[in-house]
Amino acid sequence: MDVETFCLCFFRLMQLLSTCVPFSLMASMGTGSVVVGNWSMFIWGFCFTVTLVILIVEFCHIRDHLPFSWYGFLTIHACYATLFCLLTSILYPTTYIEFFPSGPHRDYAMISTTFSCIALVLYALELLVLWNWYQGKGGRIARYMYTTQGLLKLLETSLACVIFGFISNTNLYLHQPALVWCGAVYSICFVLSSVAILLNLGKCDNRLLIPLPTFLLGLTMLSILLYTSALVLWPLYQFVEKLGGQPQRSSDVSCGDRLTYLVCTWDQGLAVTILTVINLLIYMADLVTLARLVFVRIEDQPTVS
Repeated sequence: MDVETFCLCFFRLMQLLSTCVPFSLMASMGTGSVVVGNWSMFIWGFCFTVTLVILIVEFCHIRDHLPFSWYGFLTIHACYATLFCLLTSILYPTTYIEFFPSGPHRDYAMISTTFSCIALVLYALELLVLWNWYQGKGGRIARYMYTTQGLLKLLETSLACVIFGFISNTNLYLHQPALVWCGAVYSICFVLSSVAILLNLGKCDNRLLIPLPTFLLGLTMLSILLYTSALVLWPLYQFVEKLGGQPQRSSDVSCGDRLTYLVCTWDQGLAVTILTVINLLIYMADLVTLARLVFVRIEDQPTVS
């Protein structure tokens, strides 16, 4: 066993421990309807499950029989796990722990935060080892996730998952059809970005009727149009009083209740608005990079006289 393989094995075993502990502690406390708590539990459980599957596949030596790039999958998982653990390590203590009085629950929450930070470091180290390993192999493996397009797709889907965490509170949007449409937009765009990643992961460049960059350009343009509609409708129906929204934070009763230890509805609506703006900007940057890639290739093609 070489040094890289040993390090990856050790990191994954420690990742299992550092995600299992906070998940178990949170499950023992119970989160009720707390958005951030439920979202954090999902992240820890997801990272634990996928890491366990990776260990099983590695030890059973079945990675060569999979219909997709296993090394690309490892890179994508390490990227997502690092980013999600980073978000959880920030959001969980700042919006959850402060509401606990001194006692066992507060101690459990602090322990969970500590192990979440440890998991963040471990996944970041795994990503670093994978990067060095792949560079040593000539950069042929999983190179998509280290390109600008790959990193932008990673950010698009990651921010969409954070939005899903906030809109898991259905009181935000079920009362207005326009807000329901916004929820559908976030889901549709998440699926489109995931399809782009899966097409590259599955090496499907030659299975499409049109060049892959052109296809991805079309998906990104569609996502921008959908996100633009969400950026217009979401703040209008959340914060304009004539459309049933709440223009002032003080008008939201849940924001004045300090015993609920959750992010109040008005704050959740504002967070979704800000994340929508950020993700729209990322999609625009993605469109620019893809457009340059597509049109440069077209210009480089030889003309037939």
